[in-house]
Amino acid sequence: MKKKIIRFYLILITGLVLTAGVHAQQKYTPPALSNPDSWSMILLPDPQTYVKFERNQPIFNLMTSWIGENIDPLHIKMVLCTGDLVEHNTTIDLDPGKANQSPEAQWKAVAAGLGKLDGKVPYVAVAGNHDYGIIKPADDRKSHYGTYFPVDKNPLNKAILREIGLNAEGVPTLENAAYELISPQGRKFLVLALEFAPRNAVIDWANKVVNQPKYKDHTVILITHSYMQADNERIKKENYKIADANYGEDIWQKLVKPSKNIEMVIAGHIGKPNNMRAHVAFRTDTNAGGKKVQQMVFNAQALGGGWYGNGGDGWLRILEFLPDGKTVKVKTFSPLFAISPTTQQFAWRTASFDEFTFTLD
Repeated sequence: MKKKIIRFYLILITGLVLTAGVHAQQKYTPPALSNPDSWSMILLPDPQTYVKFERNQPIFNLMTSWIGENIDPLHIKMVLCTGDLVEHNTTIDLDPGKANQSPEAQWKAVAAGLGKLDGKVPYVAVAGNHDYGIIKPADDRKSHYGTYFPVDKNPLNKAILREIGLNAEGVPTLENAAYELISPQGRKFLVLALEFAPRNAVIDWANKVVNQPKYKDHTVILITHSYMQADNERIKKENYKIADANYGEDIWQKLVKPSKNIEMVIAGHIGKPNNMRAHVAFRTDTNAGGKKVQQMVFNAQALGGGWYGNGGDGWLRILEFLPDGKTVKVKTFSPLFAISPTTQQFAWRTASFDEFTFTLD
């Protein structure tokens, strides 16, 4: 009998130790730089589902508020947003089951959400297919983008704005623009933002920008909305009414590959309901200058309940640029899950496609 009792307690103690070990592994660790001399960029995925439903809007505000609180701890130097800022640029008779905010309310919501960063940190938000069109997304090139994201909206954007292009209506807007960023270690970056499926005139303008002698030694980061599919293949064609459109493979062939200084491409756009892997892509190729080009897609809009869910579970990416000037650590994090001890165990995504490292030349 004594042996049975002893055996019981040994099993019980062993179970408690193993359980403690499991809980220790799941203990939440807040975001922090791996090196105190690193700096970071934050990547925000397509916000459209956060703003098309009034109930989801606070999640996007939470994300940008979290960024604001972490500018100093994470040495955040810039925020990038992959586009589709709204679900509807201009649409009449919305189906309340698919959205319950008017186009005007959606534009105001995303401008206010990103506006929490005005005067705190520069941010670059590109225009996606849903940011154009009257009846359907991208059925033409008309957009309210310039109204809600004027040049002087964020004074920190204006301070580093170096080039500005024309939209389809011949108006200079931030739909096509370039910003200069100098890292704490002195590496010069040029962040080049291009409209959805950029027109040939925009590709020509972008080529002229990156080939200027004053940017010869800059590392160019190109951000545009549509570029790659989840199978890591660049997009060749999409079914939108707009003519004169260049998708991923065209952008690569006409702009990125011939360049000698474009070393990163960032985009969003893709996704499938509640499928993390279907929202991301990554590949590396070489440009005409012999430099590696790291191409990354990150989105989350159909996570957290699909196309009509909560907007993306608050997921964002932290890109940590190490002080060696070339190593970049990528981590995927949710301020939404992190805000409560009940859900903090879910705040990090650690699959190989969500947490990885790459290098710049």
